[in-house]
Order: sequence, then C-alpha cells, then structure tokens
Amino acid sequence: MADVHELANETDKRLGIHEAICAQRYEGIQSRFDEGTKRMNRIEYLLYGVIVCVLFGPGVAGELIKKILGL
Repeated sequence: MADVHELANETDKRLGIHEAICAQRYEGIQSRFDEGTKRMNRIEYLLYGVIVCVLFGPGVAGELIKKILGL
C-alpha cells in the first residue's frame, strides 16, 4: 500500500511540474497571438489603402496621399 501512495505522490508532483511548464508555454503562445493580431490589423489596413488606390487610379491616389501628408 505504501508503494501505491508513493507512486501517487510522485505522479502528483510530476503532474504539477508539467502543468506549470505548460502554463508558461501557453502564456508565450497567447502573447505571440496578440502580437500577430496587431500585425495582421496593420496589414489589413494597408491592403484597404492599396485597394482604394487601385480602384481610383494613380492620379486620385496621389492626390489623396498629398492631402493626408499635408503637402
């Protein structure tokens, strides 16, 4: 009976360590997902700008950029 109790304690200890390591890994993964979301939003807005430039043509796009930049 002592062997079973000892095995259960060892398993519980190893499981606790495993959970702690996985929690750290998941925090890192979540952090990377958040950074990726910000990057994807920026790319999405750039694509919207390119679409507008393509649809309206280079002359209108140039004038719009001049207005935005205040030139």
